Amino acid sequence: MTKEELMHRAIELSKNSVKTGGGPFGAVIAKDGIIIAEASNSVTIDLDPTAHAEVNCIRQATRKLKTFNLEGCEIYTSCEPCPMCLGAIYWAHLDRIYYANDRKDAAKIGFDDEFIYEEIDRQIEDRHKPMIALMRDEALGAFRMWEENTEKTEY
Repeated sequence: MTKEELMHRAIELSKNSVKTGGGPFGAVIAKDGIIIAEASNSVTIDLDPTAHAEVNCIRQATRKLKTFNLEGCEIYTSCEPCPMCLGAIYWAHLDRIYYANDRKDAAKIGFDDEFIYEEIDRQIEDRHKPMIALMRDEALGAFRMWEENTEKTEY
């Protein structure tokens, strides 16, 4: 499939999602022009605030390919990914992101993530949600275990 056909599918998924009670977002992950996974936003359907189209699509692709590393794949999204989805895309090692609507378009219909971008730039003590460090010394034990584990699977 061409890039345009893959994006058309992501947009089609976003429209179908609206028709079935989901959010107006769709995503497709492809490798060499072949669809590996496709999904739409199901936040309100699944009662899961992380069930964005991109995250749902990544979950499907990793299960199908039996790997958490999606190098060699590209994602086509009906909208520029939000900060959470962008993080997931980077952690999944997708090669490229194609998007249709941008974050300004999303903000105009009530999906404004600007406050999250602003929060990320703030010092921890200046964020609107209190972030309190607690039991760091004990938690560092897990990090030491990770560092010392010679059989770990790095990601």
